[in-house]
Amino acid sequence: MFLVGLTGGIASGKSTVVSILRELGCAVIDADLIARQVVRLGTPAYAQIVQHFGDGVLLVSGELDREKLGTIIFSDPEKRCVLNSITHPQIRREMLRQTLQYFFLGYRYVILDIPLLFESRSMTRYMKHTMLVYCDPQTQLDRLMRRNSLSRDEATKRIAAQLPLDSKLPLADHVINNSGDRESTRRQVLQLHSRLQSSLAYLPVRIAAVTMATGLVVLACGLLRRLW
Repeated sequence: MFLVGLTGGIASGKSTVVSILRELGCAVIDADLIARQVVRLGTPAYAQIVQHFGDGVLLVSGELDREKLGTIIFSDPEKRCVLNSITHPQIRREMLRQTLQYFFLGYRYVILDIPLLFESRSMTRYMKHTMLVYCDPQTQLDRLMRRNSLSRDEATKRIAAQLPLDSKLPLADHVINNSGDRESTRRQVLQLHSRLQSSLAYLPVRIAAVTMATGLVVLACGLLRRLW
């Protein structure tokens, strides 16, 4: 099995690509979903966030107000780093657990959907391939304003908090251009999936796992013979 890092930019259409990949039966681990799970009410990360950011980032229900927290961290890089230091270790732990689960289920490759894959850089060394969902800057701005009901200034600030999509292009092994319609995007995803599925890059890890398992069986048999 090998890992494919999937990233994009805010409102670049990464969710559309993930939806298509799942339709194809691909294993996708969603870092954003995990990020929401690890900060639920009562979790260690939740307690640390409240300690650092105060009760002002809470809803009446006690849950985190993600919109308010997002406004804070997108306008303050230092506070964004604090939040990342709280949540990232928990997110990585859960991603590892899910990756191992897919490995034992026999998947040839697993996609790790990580919005800040290139910004953090800490995860890229684990990826056999990286995939960027791209769209042109004007389309990205229009989509974000429409999707989140933001002003042009608010949307521009949120986009500026990430690396520009154009800067990510040379960092990616594969690019899905999502500036057009869904059918165009789907064709690109199908083509890439076919290439990844037919790759033999999964074999080294699978062979190593079988070899290790065989060695453990031989060791166990030897111990049993001695006991008998």
